[in-house]
Amino acid sequence: MNKIVVEVGSTCTKVDCYNGENIEHLKTVPIEFKKNYKKENKLNINDVTKLIELVNSIETKDVFVCGTSIFRQLEDFEKEEFLNEFKNKTGKDFNIISQEDENIYTVKGATKHVKEALVFVGGGGSTEISYFNLGIKDMKNNNFGVMDILNVFPDLSRDIATTPLDTVMDYIRSRIDVPKVKTDIMILAGGGHEYFARESGIRYKENNLFDDPNETIMMDIKTRIEDTKKYYTKISLDKIRERVEEPAWWSATRAMCAFVLVVAEKIEAKYIIPTDISMIYGII
Repeated sequence: MNKIVVEVGSTCTKVDCYNGENIEHLKTVPIEFKKNYKKENKLNINDVTKLIELVNSIETKDVFVCGTSIFRQLEDFEKEEFLNEFKNKTGKDFNIISQEDENIYTVKGATKHVKEALVFVGGGGSTEISYFNLGIKDMKNNNFGVMDILNVFPDLSRDIATTPLDTVMDYIRSRIDVPKVKTDIMILAGGGHEYFARESGIRYKENNLFDDPNETIMMDIKTRIEDTKKYYTKISLDKIRERVEEPAWWSATRAMCAFVLVVAEKIEAKYIIPTDISMIYGII
């Protein structure tokens, strides 16, 4: 029987299916919980309704729903009110995943075939970074993500960015906490990184560092830096949005690219492995 995992983030909600052998990503639905919470100082009723309707539209009975970032920050009375409403209207539990568990689940899925790497888990409202060496040896959890960067540099979501990449990286450098290690391989997880690489026009090649069916492409750090600069100044976001199924998702991609380069710089990474691995890989 199929098992569906609905992962509700600050900005996007991912729906994945596990059929007993393989994991298939079904859809990503933009629901900007964090952005709208900041406006109203409470969960937006339309966002909650959209989530409930999405969950109720799933025909499979075995559905696991979990939430991250913004849901961890709710006051106790807000959590209780939301969890009760969700249960009453869907018949399902909403599981709020701690930042540590979110990281552990994702790292498990990303490191099945590698001995040592830094695993970067980026999201709308949080960023988890772990050094893995036959187990997680160090973990840094940051309570800010790409939506926080967009609040400061809104032009990053426009057709061509006007804020220089170095300015965005400087802003992130002064705020992010990264394990104090040096390692060659940096794995990008949390969902959407391989999709970004394949659709954005940046260069990549076959992963020749290790074999993993969910980690099939890579690029060297020099290529990633060069192509990120191009992505800020020459690649049209509007043209990408015209041809993809989830145009709103692309608004945060330049901010995410800056995060990646800052962390890669700090650990002196030589190779970047972009993946679409998310919590479901560890949950399963």
